[in-house]
Amino acid sequence: MKYLLFRLYGPMSSWGDIAVGETRPSFTHPTKSAVLGLVAGAMGIRRDEEEKHKFLAEGIGFAVQVEFMGYPLSDYHTAQVPSGKERYCTRRQELSGEKSELNTILSTRDYRADGLYIIVLWQRKQGEWSQEQIKEKLEQPEFVPYLGRKSCPAALPFEAQVVDAVSLVEALAKGKFSDIQLLGFKPVEQKMLYWDEDAVAGIEQQHVFERRDLPLSRGRWQFDTRKERHAVLI
Repeated sequence: MKYLLFRLYGPMSSWGDIAVGETRPSFTHPTKSAVLGLVAGAMGIRRDEEEKHKFLAEGIGFAVQVEFMGYPLSDYHTAQVPSGKERYCTRRQELSGEKSELNTILSTRDYRADGLYIIVLWQRKQGEWSQEQIKEKLEQPEFVPYLGRKSCPAALPFEAQVVDAVSLVEALAKGKFSDIQLLGFKPVEQKMLYWDEDAVAGIEQQHVFERRDLPLSRGRWQFDTRKERHAVLI
């Protein structure tokens, strides 16, 4: 079976968990919706092209090996959005009204600093794009890719590659990525592997988590749940 591997690394990344109210949390590893969004952007798929996003969500399997989950970082934000009862010519005029009408929103956004991940994708069904075509688009993306938020650019090349393997573990063993030593990470004895439940992992699962990160509609920003299996690689 063919697997597409590529690397994600950046000084900051954010992998959105369920956000309620003023807190915008982040998972410790990339979500399926974030990775498929990155792939869709690289391929030039716009958010209103729902059928193409639907194919990516249903037709592509997902796994991630956490090389280094990074350090937690929180950022404090203040946003002011006055009511739309009037029209304003400038931002200054918009903010010059009564303070009670500014609708100030305070929020905390979570990030991971120095996270390093290896993504694995495979085709569940034949579609418009092959893994080789996706690989080429990751090397020359149509839209600028980012790691969860637009303020989080990638800091190393993706080095996308297609390998033949019988399992995720074998595919990851065949992946070759350069420049990792430049990051100065200490070798990690145990690495985390997360994968879609229908994958041939090559390792026994230790946990099963429920994630709400399966895209239903990019336009309406709706997501369904999926089962994500987990094991520790030694």
